[in-house]
Amino acid sequence: MFIGFLHRQSAGKSVIIGTMDLSQTQKDIIVGTLLGDGSLEYDKFKASRLQIKQADRKKEYVMWLYENMADLVKTPPKQRPDTLQWYFSTRSLRPLEDFRRIFYVNGRKTVPVNIKGLLKSPISLAVWFMDDGTLDFREKSHYSFSISADDFTVEEARLLQEALDKNFGIVSTIQTPSSRGKRYTKLYIGKNGRHRFLESIRPHILPCFVYKLPPENNLTPQRLILRERKALNTVR
Repeated sequence: MFIGFLHRQSAGKSVIIGTMDLSQTQKDIIVGTLLGDGSLEYDKFKASRLQIKQADRKKEYVMWLYENMADLVKTPPKQRPDTLQWYFSTRSLRPLEDFRRIFYVNGRKTVPVNIKGLLKSPISLAVWFMDDGTLDFREKSHYSFSISADDFTVEEARLLQEALDKNFGIVSTIQTPSSRGKRYTKLYIGKNGRHRFLESIRPHILPCFVYKLPPENNLTPQRLILRERKALNTVR
């Protein structure tokens, strides 16, 4: 069990204010968001804080993260007036520093060599996908998933690939497409792994991300109207 100590600077010293535990759900969310958009900031007093930032359209997601982290947070989510981003930070906590030491090397976010022991919960997988995942869906013909791994090396992506296979039975491949002279790393989940992947994440995907799941992503208002018309014609 992680036991957290809340720190702050007082007269040049690190002062212990209280103790906190991280729940298993909180740990699972932290693992997922550190693979995605989340970041940890070291306070230089043996503690770190988790920082969350998302676009305005993902407000529901930020609020969900906040609800699950509320006991670790002092100030509720706020919206920036310039970018309209929603954001919040946790308090500086010793257990989060433990995560920073695992996920960061010389200030760079990395994939830990023991990621197989960390990426084990469908919640972690779903959070990672909500942060960095995309769906390629073509009605009646094809669907696949991709998860961006741009922050990581190909070798680190391979660690993630192995964790998906061992812990979830999800088969994936590593792709490095090029755009404007720069290569980007991603995990591609096609026909050999998509069903298992979808089964794992679907129960945990928030409504604001249903467009990332088949077949909801093609149900734009226009297509809904067309589908309803087809259904009426069938009845007639």
